[in-house]
Amino acid sequence: MKSTTLSLLLGGLVLAGGAHATAAEHIHASHAWIRVLPGDLPAGAYVTLQNDGDQPAALSGASSTNYADVMLHQSSTAGGMSRMTMVDAVTVPAHGKAVLAPAGYHLMLMQPGAPVKPGEMVQLTLEFTDGSTLATPFIARPANAMDAGEGHAMPSMEKGAMPRASGH
Repeated sequence: MKSTTLSLLLGGLVLAGGAHATAAEHIHASHAWIRVLPGDLPAGAYVTLQNDGDQPAALSGASSTNYADVMLHQSSTAGGMSRMTMVDAVTVPAHGKAVLAPAGYHLMLMQPGAPVKPGEMVQLTLEFTDGSTLATPFIARPANAMDAGEGHAMPSMEKGAMPRASGH
């Protein structure tokens, strides 16, 4: 009897926990692109995150099979000096958006497993502070690019609609 009661209680907790939507369920990624640099130089990844939920979400990082390490950074200029600082999270406000763009917040992609060429798709898994994730394809662009490029604006990602990413 005790074991049945405990099983029902645990089952109820699992169902109750599932009733709350995760941050990633409310986030739509668009204009996802990577500025690739020559050789083993780090690449920058940029994306627009739209939050359709009633609660803010916080992007805390990302991962990729194409890169050994991915870090969340913010570029800034003060007193004529440019600097880049690692940050813990970027907030995506409820019913709002956060833009990761050159000279601002971005993902720094370190140590590519193989060279990434402009035009290739690279999948990054965006990670949120609540533990949820959002797999997002990013288009690789050349070092002189300033945006995702004409005709390369990525559509908002719908569940199950993932373009093929380059892999290793």
